[in-house]
Amino acid sequence: MVDRKRPPIVVWMMLLLLGLAGFYRVTQSPHFDLYRAVDIVQLMGSGVCFGATMVGVIFMLRGSRS
Repeated sequence: MVDRKRPPIVVWMMLLLLGLAGFYRVTQSPHFDLYRAVDIVQLMGSGVCFGATMVGVIFMLRGSRS
């Protein structure tokens, strides 16, 4: 039976992939040392995706206390 209170692992994997894609795009830029405002915003968005994934995985592994 699926626990409807917790989102499926696919949600966390999609957040992780979005974070990796954004980070990869910025690191592959020819002027990696010259950050632009767009690159900084994208890195911040990637960080949010990584953080959300990490928190989600920790809560999934911790399980419910009830």
